[in-house]
Amino acid sequence: MSDEVNINRTLSFSREDMRRIGYRVIDLLVDQLADLGEKPASSTAKRADMEYIISESVPEEGSDFEVVLDTVVKDIMGNNMFENHPRFFGFIPGPGNFVGTMADALASGFNIITCTWFESSGAAAVELAAIRWLAELLRLPAGAGGMFVSGGSEANLTGLAVARRVKLGNDIGKGAIYFSDQTHSSVEKGLMVLGFGRDRIKKIATDDLFQIKIDALKDAIAEDRKEGKLPFLVIANAGTTNTGAVDPLVELSELCKEEGLWLHADGAFGASAVITEKGASILSGIERVDSLSIDPHKWLFQPFGIGCVLVRDANLLRETFQIRPEYMQDAEVLHGEVNFYELGIHMSRNFKALKLWMSLKLFGLDAFREAISWGFTLAEHAEEVLKKSGRWQVAAPASLAIVAFRFVQKDLSEEEVDEVNNKIVDMMVDDRFAMVSSTKLRGRVFLRMCTINPRTTFEDIEETIARLERFGVEIVEEK
Repeated sequence: MSDEVNINRTLSFSREDMRRIGYRVIDLLVDQLADLGEKPASSTAKRADMEYIISESVPEEGSDFEVVLDTVVKDIMGNNMFENHPRFFGFIPGPGNFVGTMADALASGFNIITCTWFESSGAAAVELAAIRWLAELLRLPAGAGGMFVSGGSEANLTGLAVARRVKLGNDIGKGAIYFSDQTHSSVEKGLMVLGFGRDRIKKIATDDLFQIKIDALKDAIAEDRKEGKLPFLVIANAGTTNTGAVDPLVELSELCKEEGLWLHADGAFGASAVITEKGASILSGIERVDSLSIDPHKWLFQPFGIGCVLVRDANLLRETFQIRPEYMQDAEVLHGEVNFYELGIHMSRNFKALKLWMSLKLFGLDAFREAISWGFTLAEHAEEVLKKSGRWQVAAPASLAIVAFRFVQKDLSEEEVDEVNNKIVDMMVDDRFAMVSSTKLRGRVFLRMCTINPRTTFEDIEETIARLERFGVEIVEEK
């Protein structure tokens, strides 16, 4: 049997070919990341343009690596929005960092599964350390703990599952849940997965700063108790996607303690800011929650995807999810080790913790503080530029590196202004210089910028706003 046939059968390469392929990929990554700010922020194709990839039959014969890589680089990677681009301000960006990228390559190359201590004691030790670091930074008590998951959606789902078991056990029929009208959709999806219908959920109105109204929440809880429901859960926002709003966590924690409710905080985006002086002030009270989500792939600058769920009493995760099948008897722990599969829904878990751990070890916490603080500065600068122009209505003061705003024109109706702002986003996507997304606040269309990339400059902010304004003027003049 020839070497070539043997290599195909084993799905492997020679040492020399692995080096050649690896160096080629590394060179591409370096070229992409080193000059990213000089490239377009986005490039989105229509389905018809991608149909040749979607509809291709599975190949019976293999291809040369360079041929496949050429397709990947030009046709696949070239038709995406680059959320690590310094001018990607849409949604909640993922700025990433190169050390995290290399950590992912190591974790993937060594093919580590972080299911049991028995399989991956080194990886489990790193995850325990990184989880402890996050819990300490959030000022949670010594008994707190958690695990890394895919992102905020899974982190919220996990925390809510613990709340359901602790407060309701197996009887969820009368359970009632509360969160504001600015809460992320992942929360409502998670509650649906956990068996709660929309009749068990109350969305509470928000104030001028888009924070939950405490009096309205109290009224809703009292009303539900009168109707025979069992209030058990409040979900607070620790940085909304729309405006970066943070609900009054201290007041909510006091209310939940009085009412005997579980308090979960969705801090997927904003909780990371607690490591800065300004962020700690804004997020005061986050240390009082029963559980929370935090996404290191957002404002802790890790490549996608790494989310995290933290619970005030780590034992509650195991009590909620632990099942010990016979085929896992070899992995039983006896001396304080941790099997992460017993803390959540996953058994097959990749080594997510390595990138955060390596990044913190290499750069140090002070560098992360500076990077997060720069995000605050950028958003405040954007707000200042917008207000000086006179063409923009700012929804609320910049909060947690998010500013929401809309192009306005006195002689246009609200509906026409909405149309203009929607068209501005379309023109920005076509322009490719930067990416800004839209949302609706109080029923009206607003643009929003999330400025958490530490490689973004004042010039990036100013030129992006200048183009947005130019597009708005062009649209209005064409009317």
